[in-house]
Amino acid sequence: MTAANNGASTPEDDDPFGYLYEDGRAAGATPPGQSRGYGYPGPAAQPGVPRTSYNQVRTVGERQYGQQVPQQQAYGQQSYGQQGQPTAQYAAPETYPGGAPTSPVPSQGGGHGGGRGGGPNTKGLLIGAIAVVAVVVIGIAAALMTGGGEDDKAGRSGGTDGSSAGQSVKPSDDPSTPKDPKEPLPKQDAATLQLGAPAVLAKDIEGAEGAGGAFVTGFNAVGASVTWKANIKEAGGYRLYVRYAIPAQDANATLTVNGKANTNPLGLKNFIHSTDPAWDKNWQTTWAPVNLKQGENELKISCEQGNQCNVILDWLEVKDG
Repeated sequence: MTAANNGASTPEDDDPFGYLYEDGRAAGATPPGQSRGYGYPGPAAQPGVPRTSYNQVRTVGERQYGQQVPQQQAYGQQSYGQQGQPTAQYAAPETYPGGAPTSPVPSQGGGHGGGRGGGPNTKGLLIGAIAVVAVVVIGIAAALMTGGGEDDKAGRSGGTDGSSAGQSVKPSDDPSTPKDPKEPLPKQDAATLQLGAPAVLAKDIEGAEGAGGAFVTGFNAVGASVTWKANIKEAGGYRLYVRYAIPAQDANATLTVNGKANTNPLGLKNFIHSTDPAWDKNWQTTWAPVNLKQGENELKISCEQGNQCNVILDWLEVKDG
């Protein structure tokens, strides 16, 4: 081709793919522009003779786009036009006898647990959940066994400082060990004390708390006394309590501790402000501070010169001061 030669006289006559149609032309195919394109003509339909194949090969160029192409009648399908005659409808090749086989669509559920409807595999999910729970339980059990073993090992071998497990808790801190209660301070009936004449025992007045209702009377005379030897665990300040009765009148006495007389007399007053002179109506209690030593202490109550000793004595008791 030169600059003055543009090939065929018309563009449609210049077909670069013409070599593809040579086989069709040699077989008697009509050229382009006719009712059919290049290619081998198909077998003619014969009345009463079924077609052997619905998958016929077309040679390149036989199909002319833009033109009405006869449609093959679908097997077992037909529709009726306006004149009552059946008209051909398209059907996929795999629907014809001898056509391309169809591939089965896989079930969505899969496995045996999917059911007929292809639903979710509930049985498989349940088995998986049970397996997860079993793994968690086994892990927790293993952790507990490992922790308990380490604790037991530590208890047998002792602490890191080399001390034994039994020494890690002091006996005094052990809640199962009851602490020793503080020993009670001494208390003594006056009737069991050492008496100094003219003091004597009596039981003719009600209300005394001594053994058998005994008390000390005859105290209203100089020289009368009661002496008590009391044991004290710890030295310190205490109170000496005395239970007594008076005929609705104040009284007093001298208190001597370990041989030393107190400057102030022991007050045996009418603290209940009774006006009834009956002895059994006037039982009451008084106290005086005392300093006691550890061990045995001698406590003496006596009627001395200047004391008002019209009183009877029931018991003596030492309490914390």
